[in-house]
Amino acid sequence: MSDDAEQQADEVEVLKSIYDGDKNFKQVNDTTYQYKFTEGDKTFILEVIWGPRYPTEKPHLNLEIFYNQHLSAAVKEKIIKLVDAEAEQWMGSAMTYTLFEFLKEKMIEVLSQEATEVITAKVEKIAIQDQAESSKKTEKKEQLSKSQKRRAWDRAEMGRGGEKPRGWDWIDIVKHLSHVPHQPS
Repeated sequence: MSDDAEQQADEVEVLKSIYDGDKNFKQVNDTTYQYKFTEGDKTFILEVIWGPRYPTEKPHLNLEIFYNQHLSAAVKEKIIKLVDAEAEQWMGSAMTYTLFEFLKEKMIEVLSQEATEVITAKVEKIAIQDQAESSKKTEKKEQLSKSQKRRAWDRAEMGRGGEKPRGWDWIDIVKHLSHVPHQPS
Protein backbone atom coordinates (compact mmCIF):
# COMPACT_ATOMS: atom_id res chain seq x y z
CA MET A 1 0.00 0.00 0.00
CA SER A 2 1.36 3.44 -0.91
CA ASP A 3 2.05 6.13 1.66
CA ASP A 4 -0.88 8.27 0.39
CA ALA A 5 -3.32 5.36 0.67
CA GLU A 6 -2.13 4.64 4.23
CA GLN A 7 -2.61 8.28 5.22
CA GLN A 8 -6.07 8.27 3.66
CA ALA A 9 -7.05 5.14 5.60
CA ASP A 10 -5.78 6.68 8.84
CA GLU A 11 -7.65 9.92 8.15
CA VAL A 12 -10.91 8.05 7.50
CA GLU A 13 -10.66 6.47 10.95
CA VAL A 14 -9.87 9.81 12.56
CA LEU A 15 -12.75 11.60 10.80
CA LYS A 16 -15.21 8.86 11.81
CA SER A 17 -14.12 9.07 15.44
CA ILE A 18 -14.18 12.89 15.58
CA TYR A 19 -17.49 13.37 13.78
CA ASP A 20 -19.27 10.35 15.30
CA GLY A 21 -22.82 11.60 16.00
CA ASP A 22 -22.33 14.96 14.24
CA LYS A 23 -25.34 15.37 11.94
CA ASN A 24 -23.54 18.01 9.87
CA PHE A 25 -20.80 15.60 8.75
CA LYS A 26 -21.41 13.10 5.97
CA GLN A 27 -19.17 10.54 4.28
CA VAL A 28 -20.52 10.24 0.74
CA ASN A 29 -18.01 7.55 -0.27
CA ASP A 30 -14.42 6.54 0.54
CA THR A 31 -12.99 9.74 -0.92
CA THR A 32 -15.79 12.30 -0.63
CA TYR A 33 -16.75 14.10 2.59
CA GLN A 34 -19.30 16.83 3.19
CA TYR A 35 -19.83 19.18 6.08
CA LYS A 36 -22.90 21.40 6.54
CA PHE A 37 -22.00 24.80 7.96
CA THR A 38 -24.73 26.68 9.81
CA GLU A 39 -24.78 30.27 11.06
CA GLY A 40 -28.23 31.37 12.19
CA ASP A 41 -30.58 30.68 9.30
CA LYS A 42 -27.77 30.60 6.72
CA THR A 43 -26.34 27.23 5.72
CA PHE A 44 -24.16 25.71 3.03
CA ILE A 45 -22.29 22.48 2.41
CA LEU A 46 -18.61 22.15 1.55
CA GLU A 47 -17.63 18.97 -0.21
CA VAL A 48 -14.02 17.76 -0.01
CA ILE A 49 -13.04 15.16 -2.60
CA TRP A 50 -9.74 13.34 -2.24
CA GLY A 51 -7.78 12.49 -5.35
CA PRO A 52 -5.67 9.30 -5.62
CA ARG A 53 -2.59 11.24 -4.46
CA TYR A 54 -4.21 13.01 -1.50
CA PRO A 55 -2.72 14.30 0.89
CA THR A 56 0.36 14.84 -1.29
CA GLU A 57 -1.97 16.82 -3.57
CA LYS A 58 -4.68 19.20 -2.44
CA PRO A 59 -8.22 17.81 -2.38
CA HIS A 60 -10.87 19.08 -4.77
CA LEU A 61 -13.23 21.54 -3.05
CA ASN A 62 -16.81 21.64 -4.28
CA LEU A 63 -19.65 24.04 -3.53
CA GLU A 64 -21.54 23.37 -6.77
CA ILE A 65 -24.17 21.14 -5.24
CA PHE A 66 -27.92 21.68 -5.29
CA TYR A 67 -28.10 22.58 -1.60
CA ASN A 68 -25.85 25.63 -2.20
CA GLN A 69 -27.89 27.17 -5.01
CA HIS A 70 -28.81 30.14 -2.77
CA LEU A 71 -25.16 31.22 -2.52
CA SER A 72 -23.94 33.81 -4.98
CA ALA A 73 -21.03 33.00 -7.27
CA ALA A 74 -18.84 35.60 -5.53
CA VAL A 75 -19.42 34.04 -2.10
CA LYS A 76 -18.71 30.54 -3.45
CA GLU A 77 -15.51 31.82 -5.03
CA LYS A 78 -14.44 33.49 -1.78
CA ILE A 79 -15.05 30.30 0.23
CA ILE A 80 -13.07 28.20 -2.25
CA LYS A 81 -10.17 30.69 -2.24
CA LEU A 82 -10.04 30.79 1.56
CA VAL A 83 -10.14 27.02 1.99
CA ASP A 84 -7.74 26.44 -0.92
CA ALA A 85 -5.20 28.83 0.64
CA GLU A 86 -5.51 26.94 3.93
CA ALA A 87 -5.11 23.60 2.12
CA GLU A 88 -1.90 24.89 0.55
CA GLN A 89 -0.38 25.18 4.04
CA TRP A 90 -1.25 21.58 4.97
CA MET A 91 0.11 19.82 1.87
CA GLY A 92 1.47 16.39 2.70
CA SER A 93 -0.61 15.87 5.86
CA ALA A 94 -4.21 14.94 6.59
CA MET A 95 -6.21 18.15 6.27
CA THR A 96 -9.94 17.45 5.86
CA TYR A 97 -10.72 18.02 9.54
CA THR A 98 -8.48 21.10 9.58
CA LEU A 99 -10.23 22.57 6.53
CA PHE A 100 -13.69 22.02 8.04
CA GLU A 101 -12.63 23.62 11.33
CA PHE A 102 -10.93 26.52 9.52
CA LEU A 103 -14.12 27.27 7.62
CA LYS A 104 -16.18 27.08 10.84
CA GLU A 105 -14.03 29.93 12.19
CA LYS A 106 -14.42 31.99 8.99
CA MET A 107 -18.21 31.48 8.69
CA ILE A 108 -19.23 34.92 9.97
CA GLU A 109 -16.76 36.68 7.68
CA VAL A 110 -17.89 34.70 4.64
CA LEU A 111 -21.62 35.06 5.27
CA SER A 112 -21.33 38.76 6.12
CA GLN A 113 -20.02 39.31 2.60
CA GLU A 114 -23.05 37.47 1.25
CA ALA A 115 -25.38 39.64 3.36
CA THR A 116 -23.61 42.75 2.06
CA GLU A 117 -24.01 41.54 -1.53
CA VAL A 118 -27.70 40.79 -0.99
CA ILE A 119 -28.28 44.26 0.50
CA THR A 120 -26.34 45.88 -2.35
CA ALA A 121 -28.37 43.96 -4.91
CA LYS A 122 -31.64 45.00 -3.24
CA VAL A 123 -30.54 48.66 -3.12
CA GLU A 124 -29.61 48.53 -6.81
CA LYS A 125 -32.97 46.94 -7.63
CA ILE A 126 -34.80 49.65 -5.69
CA ALA A 127 -32.78 52.35 -7.44
CA ILE A 128 -33.68 50.86 -10.83
CA GLN A 129 -37.35 50.71 -9.84
CA ASP A 130 -37.23 54.34 -8.64
CA GLN A 131 -35.71 55.41 -11.95
CA ALA A 132 -38.45 53.59 -13.84
CA GLU A 133 -41.15 55.15 -11.65
CA SER A 134 -39.65 58.63 -11.98
CA SER A 135 -39.67 58.30 -15.76
CA LYS A 136 -43.36 57.39 -15.55
CA LYS A 137 -44.09 60.39 -13.31
CA THR A 138 -42.71 62.88 -15.83
CA GLU A 139 -45.66 62.30 -18.15
CA LYS A 140 -47.88 65.37 -18.01
CA LYS A 141 -51.62 65.29 -17.96
CA GLU A 142 -53.54 67.24 -20.55
CA GLN A 143 -54.30 70.76 -19.32
CA LEU A 144 -57.91 71.89 -19.73
CA SER A 145 -59.05 75.46 -20.18
CA LYS A 146 -61.67 76.98 -17.86
CA SER A 147 -64.44 76.52 -20.41
CA GLN A 148 -63.44 72.89 -20.99
CA LYS A 149 -63.50 72.27 -17.24
CA ARG A 150 -66.91 73.98 -16.94
CA ARG A 151 -68.37 71.83 -19.74
CA ALA A 152 -66.96 68.67 -18.15
CA TRP A 153 -68.46 69.68 -14.80
CA ASP A 154 -71.84 70.41 -16.37
CA ARG A 155 -71.81 67.04 -18.15
CA ALA A 156 -71.01 65.28 -14.88
CA GLU A 157 -73.91 67.09 -13.17
CA MET A 158 -76.32 66.30 -15.97
CA GLY A 159 -75.65 62.58 -15.83
CA ARG A 160 -76.29 60.22 -18.73
CA GLY A 161 -78.42 61.35 -21.58
CA GLY A 162 -78.16 65.02 -20.64
CA GLU A 163 -80.64 64.74 -17.77
CA LYS A 164 -80.05 66.12 -14.32
CA PRO A 165 -79.93 63.50 -11.57
CA ARG A 166 -83.14 62.66 -9.76
CA GLY A 167 -83.80 64.99 -6.85
CA TRP A 168 -81.44 67.77 -7.98
CA ASP A 169 -84.08 70.39 -7.21
CA TRP A 170 -85.50 68.84 -4.07
CA ILE A 171 -85.30 70.87 -0.93
CA ASP A 172 -84.05 69.55 2.38
CA ILE A 173 -87.27 69.10 4.36
CA VAL A 174 -85.60 69.28 7.78
CA LYS A 175 -83.68 72.39 6.83
CA HIS A 176 -86.79 73.96 5.39
CA LEU A 177 -88.92 73.19 8.44
CA SER A 178 -86.25 74.57 10.77
CA HIS A 179 -86.61 77.96 9.06
CA VAL A 180 -90.40 78.01 8.95
CA PRO A 181 -91.88 79.39 12.17
CA HIS A 182 -93.94 76.86 14.06
CA GLN A 183 -97.59 77.76 14.49
CA PRO A 184 -99.59 76.16 17.28
CA SER A 185 -102.78 74.52 16.14
